[in-house]
Amino acid sequence: MARGRPSRATVYARLEAALGELRDRLGGLPSPKESEAIWSDIWHLEAHHSTALEGNTLVLREVELLLERGKAVGAKPLKEYMEVKGYGDAAQWVYAQALEPGDWHDGGLVSTQELRHIHKLAMDPVWQVAPHPDATDQEGPGNFRRHDIRPFGGGMTPPDWPLVDAHVRGWVEAVNDRKVGLLARDPATPMPERLARIHDHFERIHPFIDGNGRTGRLVLNLLLVRLGYPPIVVLKQQRSGYLTALQKADVGDVGPLGELLARAMYDNLNRFIVPNLAGPARLVPLAALVNEEFTIAALRQAAQRGRLDAVQGSDGVWRSSRKAVDQYKLIKGKRRG
Repeated sequence: MARGRPSRATVYARLEAALGELRDRLGGLPSPKESEAIWSDIWHLEAHHSTALEGNTLVLREVELLLERGKAVGAKPLKEYMEVKGYGDAAQWVYAQALEPGDWHDGGLVSTQELRHIHKLAMDPVWQVAPHPDATDQEGPGNFRRHDIRPFGGGMTPPDWPLVDAHVRGWVEAVNDRKVGLLARDPATPMPERLARIHDHFERIHPFIDGNGRTGRLVLNLLLVRLGYPPIVVLKQQRSGYLTALQKADVGDVGPLGELLARAMYDNLNRFIVPNLAGPARLVPLAALVNEEFTIAALRQAAQRGRLDAVQGSDGVWRSSRKAVDQYKLIKGKRRG
């Protein structure tokens, strides 16, 4: 373990405490109507990084212009713009549907119909300009594969295509049966590792001829938001670690993938959600107040020295407010002057 890097158990404990704070002090996740800015920021970041994991080269600014204004800038192949457009459409649907379910929602965490619809939204735009070269007319967006998949690098082999439908239905039933369990505290199997097992199980089925990674991450976020948890964004810099964690999960070791998911949930909680939900004077963990000027280490040092108005809770976490950080910034600026 790298020096200074918190242990997996510490990561899980911090996430659990942060989720409790979101639920008990901040009233839970806001709806897209209540806080469009929060969801737009996550939407852009997710569309950028999730497609980049699959090789897309659009930079974040190009993604933002495409999704917000419909402008394709950067002279990249049309296929890449359509990949981002499709993913963006699907992610926007996932967030809205998760927080404000439509008429077709049956009360479960996910349905086969929703899973197929997410794949169709994500893959339709790119399919119009660059369909999968091996796909038959029956394997377009929203339809399960009718091809067998060769074994992956780690040795895992997806089920033969005639079995895919049954495997997907079994996966959906298992996920919905675990709804209560995913919300329960179970030290033996932390919640992020239960989610990791679900995510890996979907990827092992590999139900579509293309777009399984993107669909799997979108479906995972549908589950997360429906459970009241923040969505995850696997950063493109984490690609190698993510793929390695999936390979380990394939053989039963879900710890590395669980830790990666936990860190991603915690980061989104503190990057986007808590700072926007908390008022200027409301106490929040220092991690939620990090910005371009102040790192977590700088804020903690200022709190420990009494220069930043902050309190340390019984859980060892320092808390302050945006108002206090603004005051500290002002005082620090005067000292420099």
